[in-house]
Parts: sequence; C-alpha cells; structure tokens
Amino acid sequence: MSPVEQGDLRLLQHPAAQELLQSKIPARLAYIASDGTPRVVPIWFHWNGTEIVMASPPKAPKLKSLAKNPKVSLTIDENGFPPKVLMVRGTARLESVEGIVPEYAACAARYFDAQMAEAWLEQLRTKVASMVRITVTPEWVGLLDFKTRFPSALTG
Repeated sequence: MSPVEQGDLRLLQHPAAQELLQSKIPARLAYIASDGTPRVVPIWFHWNGTEIVMASPPKAPKLKSLAKNPKVSLTIDENGFPPKVLMVRGTARLESVEGIVPEYAACAARYFDAQMAEAWLEQLRTKVASMVRITVTPEWVGLLDFKTRFPSALTG
C-alpha cells in the first residue's frame, strides 16, 4: 500500500490528524481581508467527522471578508517536538444562527471544564443574540508529523 499523498482527504483519518482534530489547540484560520491583505486568526473549531465548524459574533470583521472571498486555509499544530501539523484548505460557508451555534457550545465543552464552559456560554448569551456558523469542507489536506511525514523540502 502506497503512502497517502499530501492533498488527499484520507489524511484526515491518520492518527496524528485525528489527535489534532480532537485536541484543545485552536485552529489558525487564514483568509484574505477586505483590503486584499492576508490575515491569520486563532479560532476554536469543532470537527464533525466531515467538516470543520467554527463560529463568530455577527459583527466580526472576518465575516465580511469571508463573504467576499470564502477560500480559506486552516492549520492546527502543536508546539512539542517533533511537532504535528495539520493543514486544511477549503471554502467557508456562512450561516446566521439564532443564539449560540451548537458547535461553538461543543467547543466550549472541549476547551474548558463543564462549569467553566457553562459560565462562558451564559456570559456570551448576554452579549450576542445570534452568531454566524463558519463551515469548511476540506478540499485539500496536508499532514506533517516529522516521524513518518516530512515537508516536501526534506523528502526530495
């Protein structure tokens, strides 16, 4: 069996990718801002098995940019050595949701303990009546684990 090539969506099933997708590490969301310059922002994410789902308050500047140019890249990586790095490219879909996006509540439960998550969500409910769900279906996936999967510059 030949190794799965960079870009192949099957990389999402690799144990290193699954570990990162279930981790408490924020994703880094890269997009092109309205002024044409690149941006990268840390953001909580929820992996539902086929898509990466994020959420944002409706007035967040990134939403106007994503509506204009929905092509994005996400990276989830750890600081330890050797590092694991998951890279995903796709197209963001935006959807307004009344109240808290359910996947955002799932993120809070993963990133915090149960009591802290509920306190965070309760506070958020006083600040926003709605949120925007940002859904990215992976179109390209890259994975580095620096044990079995190295950057192409080191393998050529």
